[in-house]
Amino acid sequence: GSKDVQYRKSSWCSKETGAFMVKKEITYFTITATLVLIIDQLTKFLIAHFSPNLNILFIKIHLVTNTGAGFGILAGKTWLLAIISLLVFIGIILYYKEIPKEKIPQLSFSLLLGGVAGNMIDRFFRGYVIDFIDLSFWPVFNIADMAITFAVIGLIYYYWKK
Repeated sequence: GSKDVQYRKSSWCSKETGAFMVKKEITYFTITATLVLIIDQLTKFLIAHFSPNLNILFIKIHLVTNTGAGFGILAGKTWLLAIISLLVFIGIILYYKEIPKEKIPQLSFSLLLGGVAGNMIDRFFRGYVIDFIDLSFWPVFNIADMAITFAVIGLIYYYWKK
């Protein structure tokens, strides 16, 4: 009926229904979060290893160590931010079933999970977050920060529309 069509349109996979679709959504969610984490950690490893100082058009790529959060807030509060990250990480996993199954919230929460995990790993194992993308007019950031930013924008858009 029309409920079935409505349900299919709002899901990640248009042909599957029931348990298979839920499994497929979890797979997309996991793959997205894992890709964000891998790309984030790989780029940070390369930046830490090679310490580049590159200028590409309006972007400068160079190593910056960050013991705080965005915009310099909570500088030196690495362990507090690490614990908050861990709580957010665990919360997303524990409450996955509560995340709406539409594309935008699924994608947004998976980006958030991958981004939070990337910066959390830095905080726990390095004692700081590696940032390296410098636009000159904005605080230096990394791939995890980009994922978190896109996640927040996606969630604001999704919940604003509701």
